[in-house]
Amino acid sequence: MKRIKRFFLNLLKIFFLFLLSLVLFILFLFLFYAKDLPRPEVFSEREIPQSTKIYDRTGKVLLYEIFGEERRTYVTLDKIPEFLKNAVIATEDSNFYRHFGVDLKGIVRAILEDLKIGKPLYGGSTIPQQLIRSTFLTPEKTIARKTREVILAIELDFKYPKDKILEWYLNQIPFGQNAYGVEAASKTYFGKSVSEISLPEAAVLAALIKAPSKLSPYEEEGKKMLLERKDYVLDRMVKLGFISEEEAKKAKEEELKFKERKFTLFAPYFTLWVKSLLEEKYGRDFLEKAGYKIYTSLDPEIQKIAERVVKEGIERNKNFRAFNAGLVAIDPRNGEILAMTVGEGNYYANPYPEGCIPGKNCKFDPKVNICFSLRQPGSAFKPFVYAAAFERGYTDDFLVLDEFTNFGKWGDKEYIPKNYDGRFRGWVTLREALAQSLNVPSIKVLYLVGADEKIKDKLGINNFEGKKEVLQSGIKKSLDLAKELGITTLKRPLSAYGPSIVLGGGEVNLYEMTLAFSAFANGGFRVLPNPILKIEDSKGKVIYEAKTQKIKVIKKETADLITDILSDKEARAPMFGRGSYLDFPNFKVAVKTGTTQNFRDAWTIGYVPSLVVGVWVGNNDNSQILKQPGVAVAGPIWHRFLEKVLPKRELNSF
Repeated sequence: MKRIKRFFLNLLKIFFLFLLSLVLFILFLFLFYAKDLPRPEVFSEREIPQSTKIYDRTGKVLLYEIFGEERRTYVTLDKIPEFLKNAVIATEDSNFYRHFGVDLKGIVRAILEDLKIGKPLYGGSTIPQQLIRSTFLTPEKTIARKTREVILAIELDFKYPKDKILEWYLNQIPFGQNAYGVEAASKTYFGKSVSEISLPEAAVLAALIKAPSKLSPYEEEGKKMLLERKDYVLDRMVKLGFISEEEAKKAKEEELKFKERKFTLFAPYFTLWVKSLLEEKYGRDFLEKAGYKIYTSLDPEIQKIAERVVKEGIERNKNFRAFNAGLVAIDPRNGEILAMTVGEGNYYANPYPEGCIPGKNCKFDPKVNICFSLRQPGSAFKPFVYAAAFERGYTDDFLVLDEFTNFGKWGDKEYIPKNYDGRFRGWVTLREALAQSLNVPSIKVLYLVGADEKIKDKLGINNFEGKKEVLQSGIKKSLDLAKELGITTLKRPLSAYGPSIVLGGGEVNLYEMTLAFSAFANGGFRVLPNPILKIEDSKGKVIYEAKTQKIKVIKKETADLITDILSDKEARAPMFGRGSYLDFPNFKVAVKTGTTQNFRDAWTIGYVPSLVVGVWVGNNDNSQILKQPGVAVAGPIWHRFLEKVLPKRELNSF
């Protein structure tokens, strides 16, 4: 009896020694693998990478998303439908709320399954384990990595509430198509926020977790497998009591509509321009992870009108061999860019005809934002020269002789310009000369700007031989004013510009020209552009808010006089007629057209106190259009845009 008792005591000692050795071995493994592991508490401190989103002014239209390999928008657990949480738990970790970070039963089950198929796939991972693996560890399938994963999962479960772990998990995991987290996945596959999805859509998202690239709904075989797994998810939810059999049956029968996988942009030329401004300031690498919300000045309703009228105008202008156009609309009171469009508005179109080489001989290149391309403005530049004269004290009733005039040698030949219609009108006032866009009198205005002493009542010189220095002085002062108004592209030496500058002999762009005209609408104040209204960080804190900045450039009297002339229907009627595209029966609108002498560029820029609109028409390869003035080619687009927008704008009297 004593021998039996001694035998059992020895056996018990051996068992306890084995148990102690096992505990010490496990403790050794824990310490060995845990010494260099990141602590789970970094979850509460780390910034989860989120894409930066660019919106219109309302915040309702997403214009662009700047992301790296991970497109993500973090959402809190209360924004995620209960059936989506349950669908994920049902398929990924049914004991989530009952285990301590690892599920021993699940591991045993997975090992048995592995033995059946003869491959050690180390299944049975809980949600905490998957979260640890996707955040800190590599996807390699080794015992060492699995041990680390288990240790950290236990720590994580010990330190944080289950709901917080589930929230992190649902915002961390990949769903394919560069979408990480349930919000980005929902937007990617269904075009809606995760809070708006249905039960079958939730089952699809839960199904994707297993193999997001393999179960793609955009491939025939992948979609078939995805829908099969979706039904499996619904069956698991029934088995665990999350939904009824009837709900599952209805969800299985419901037809799913996946969002089309095509990359299109609303207002692409404006959007990509704003994107470039942001990347220049913050850097793309930062924006890809910052989770900023950018609210731009774009008005979606006005933008849609702009895109439609420009597209229609291009179709009409093909008869004039003009295949491109650009439109910019700005609020002169605050510098907000309300609309910007080019061509047919589709940046990703591929209209290149056979033999067309982009950047060389294409009539229209969709990848070029023509609003920033250098073009000659024609007579649209004239208001700057007249403004320089009015700043010197000249009035609109000052007389200039419109007659055949030789302005001397500029370059290798004498400069003897003509008016558009080839006629001369004798003595005309500055009002008539600007309103009717007369060329010869406008060049003589350069003399008024450059002369040392103010001419008393009229200017009748018809031969400017020997007057070159005066004209050069007028050119310099006019260029200086144009630069003060915001034109930055006139960078060539002064000697490169001749008297033709008043007829648009320098190169400008549509965006800056439109912005410069805002000073006339704004009582002489140049307003700095505000394409971005507000920026919020990932936590909703406002880190930037636009402020209206105005710079006094010309006298109010000068601005008002330019406006009065450009809106004088009677003064321009002898050249443009009554009821032209420049006239509006119910609105007083100031407007100036421009046509280059070689008929490569056609312009119309006009404004009311709350809106400045510039339109350019031509071809990307700088080829000629048919001999048509700006009023006939750019005017219709400009008129139809304002015709639709003016009734919607707050209109104050000039």
